[in-house]
Amino acid sequence: MEKAINRQKILLQHLLPSSPFSHQTSEFSSLDLSICLAGDNASNRRSAENGDDDIVIVAAYRTALCKAKRGGFKDTLPDDLLASVLKAVIERTNINPAEVGDIVVGTVLAPGSLRAFECRMAAFYAGFPETVPIRTVNRQCSSGLQAVADVAAFIKAGYYDIGISAGLESMTVDSLGPFEKRNPKVYSFTGARDCLLPMGITSENVAERYGVTREEQDQAAVLSHQNAAAAAALGKFKDEIIPVSTKIVDPTSGEAKPVTISADDGIRPNTNLRDLAKLKPAFKNNGTTTAGNASQISDGAGAVLLMKRSLAVQKGLPILGVFRGFAAVGVDPFVMGIGPAVAIPAAVKSAGLSVSDIDLFEINEAFASQYVYCCKKLGLNPEKVNVNGGAIALGHPLGATGARCVATLLHEMKRRGKGCRFGVVSMCIGSGMGAAAVLERGD
Repeated sequence: MEKAINRQKILLQHLLPSSPFSHQTSEFSSLDLSICLAGDNASNRRSAENGDDDIVIVAAYRTALCKAKRGGFKDTLPDDLLASVLKAVIERTNINPAEVGDIVVGTVLAPGSLRAFECRMAAFYAGFPETVPIRTVNRQCSSGLQAVADVAAFIKAGYYDIGISAGLESMTVDSLGPFEKRNPKVYSFTGARDCLLPMGITSENVAERYGVTREEQDQAAVLSHQNAAAAAALGKFKDEIIPVSTKIVDPTSGEAKPVTISADDGIRPNTNLRDLAKLKPAFKNNGTTTAGNASQISDGAGAVLLMKRSLAVQKGLPILGVFRGFAAVGVDPFVMGIGPAVAIPAAVKSAGLSVSDIDLFEINEAFASQYVYCCKKLGLNPEKVNVNGGAIALGHPLGATGARCVATLLHEMKRRGKGCRFGVVSMCIGSGMGAAAVLERGD
């Protein structure tokens, strides 16, 4: 009971417009305990009045994810990718673009100033006026999710009423290169030295330290492709994917052919254990991480529209989800992939919940080794995790992954209805971190 009461207090601090996080009021005593016992299957009886300050998501879209350098977006520029999802937000919600207080774009690989200019240009392509500012954020693989958290926090703080978070990566155009000049003292600090480890090696470290077998990793890869293929066949991605009109250039003739890209092109429905077992380790001669059980490098973009509940109601916009909590944590860079196992408990605690209260998870499959470990460490039911596949099948365009996961999660929660109330998006982060966000189904 004490745990439930504490959870109630935390949630009520989010829900009461006049109650700052650090202040307890006598209003708690006048509210029925069952209002916010989210994890105890209590009915959600919040009134519109005491939920007015909820930060809600009214739209979440993405492009298809395409294989870098050889997929559908190999000849599409990054600013055109971003413009497509920004424009879709305007057109599909009928918001006035001039009302948007800020656009925050998660992006990783491009030089910061160059990408910032590209994102500003994309906003103009999409129809935003010059009065709408834009900035980029880089927290490596969680950049897209960090953008969502930043916008939610800024709206909560009252800096603006409507914001767009987005994610963008063209791994065809940009790649992570080596340090041009390495500080010699890095080798005197274990943590700093391990930040330089290739991501594939950290995957091998996770597998070795925590006993994740090659077979477990390959099985996770098979399941990722099977789930993604089934979801695509059932049309589950249609509500979240924005068709992009672009071109594909024939490398031989140089002829540019107009195309519309509306489906992920990395899914391999026939993936099986026998074929995966034939693949050689990609990073160590005796390793277990292969091209088949790691995420695909990809091109893609996504965008999420957030505002206060009261404003969404006023505008007659359907509420897709409610932003409930977020956490970013640090972990040992040597095994950077374990980040979700630490970030998820922290995020659900910030929302006044426990891991057992979560109905659906989107955990980025950077590598099967770390994905398998995190699921086992948290004791997650496989039927609740990456039910429509993950990055091994769909791809991992670094800065866009967070936005993609939010879109996939919320649309799946909407389909599942009342039996699916809370969801989590999480991923590991290069250099040894993890991030997670808790979302509530909006209806």
